[in-house]
Amino acid sequence: MRKSRAKKRILSPDPKFSDVLVTRFVNNMMWQGKKTTAFSVFYGALDIVEKKTQERGLDVWKKALNNVMPTVEVKARRVGGATFQIPMEVPADRRIAVGMKWMINYARSRNEKSMAEKLAGEIVAASKGEGASVKKKDDTHKMAEANKAFSHFRV
Repeated sequence: MRKSRAKKRILSPDPKFSDVLVTRFVNNMMWQGKKTTAFSVFYGALDIVEKKTQERGLDVWKKALNNVMPTVEVKARRVGGATFQIPMEVPADRRIAVGMKWMINYARSRNEKSMAEKLAGEIVAASKGEGASVKKKDDTHKMAEANKAFSHFRV
């Protein structure tokens, strides 16, 4: 590593819930700098979630995000010409980032009409412990469990 690490940017909280985590999620979801569009999609998704679950949309979303965030992941490491998948604990900041990316990517690949409906469907599924993003987390954990024998190669 030659240069110093990039400084963490301070995000402003979102206008509706005054939550920095929401802004971070919307920033991940945004395409081509269209932040207002991304916010309207997110808020629309939370409205749909409220109608489906009869609970506060933000609480359901936070529960879903917690269900998606991985605690361990595998990283490839070369040792003596062989590449091993080594299980590593995920730092808190990366856990959030990875969870958000999985949730957004699997929401985009769903079959509903609009992005708000897709995201709402993924949020509801993830909050129940179902859905593609939760399956991705479980698969990641299984992979780490299967490669536990190589954890002594950890740096």
